[in-house]
Amino acid sequence: MSKLILPKDYKAYLTLPETEQAIKSIKDFFQQCLASQLRLRRVTAPLFVKSGLGINDDLNGIERPVTFAIGDMGDQRAEIVHSLAKWKRMTLAEYKIPRGYGIYTDMNAIRPDEELDNLHSLYVDQWDWEAVMGHDERTLAYLKNKVDGIYNVLLQTEYMVYEKYPAITPILPEKITYIHAQELLDRYPGLSAKERENEITRKYGAVFVIGIGGALSDGKPHDGRAPDYDDWSSIAENGLAGLNGDILLWNPVLESAFEISSMGIRVDAEALHRQLEIRGEEARAELYFHRRLLSGGLPQSIGGGIGQSRLCMFLLRKGHIGEIQSSIWPDDMRDACKAHGMPLI
Repeated sequence: MSKLILPKDYKAYLTLPETEQAIKSIKDFFQQCLASQLRLRRVTAPLFVKSGLGINDDLNGIERPVTFAIGDMGDQRAEIVHSLAKWKRMTLAEYKIPRGYGIYTDMNAIRPDEELDNLHSLYVDQWDWEAVMGHDERTLAYLKNKVDGIYNVLLQTEYMVYEKYPAITPILPEKITYIHAQELLDRYPGLSAKERENEITRKYGAVFVIGIGGALSDGKPHDGRAPDYDDWSSIAENGLAGLNGDILLWNPVLESAFEISSMGIRVDAEALHRQLEIRGEEARAELYFHRRLLSGGLPQSIGGGIGQSRLCMFLLRKGHIGEIQSSIWPDDMRDACKAHGMPLI
């Protein structure tokens, strides 16, 4: 329980029944606006996929998926998804989604290696989205256009919450600020990556950190990214590597930067080869997903995930994600949260 934060003078704005109603309102409103803003069609997503095909996402590259044997298929192994970046790209191809349009879905996952705290749970729920783009659109300007669209939906949803619950006043700035991870390191060279995020997000309120996954001037990446979905190695118009990033919001309850979305332009064949080589994982090129991509069988795409429980937690000014979703928590954490006035579902 060492990472648990008990916010000073914490008081929930809504009762538990009111919170449940607000969660539904936020989720219904946000996904409808997101679909309209990015021209997305809702599709049904898998909870698990076959092991060994390279379809599941490796996130930082170290998380273990939850696996099980399928009795009626000769004990073939399946694994709970971590996210759906690769599956979505294959679905774009199979559904023949045209350029400029895309899909979104409700993604539910189990991540057993998460360190449990106010923000991290064993259970993950997010909107996973993916859209078809042209090769000529593999630019930082195109990425920023999509980030601006998502941020506009955040602003609309924040105002909807204020209309329903006037005590929860809007705090997001009118526009999101962009900064590359290298520029962030240059600005705060003596701080850790998390501390740099806190400083920049405290200052601007909403920030998109570009270029997450590749090594910076100190030899370390800002944060981990697997080599086979986001493009973190191509040089953009700003002369720096990376066509991906994270949307961070300043959370006044926890007094820290709060990641709401990870997204990016996906690898093309050239970027995939390069990033597999950088990570020493060239053998992945023989997996099913990677072979399809390298052979030209998948469209150019951009996509990401937006945390559902995190969004509700932020907009309702909750101190713990367990106030939004039902999961498993250590008994001492649950007891401490209840005593502090933030009971976990």
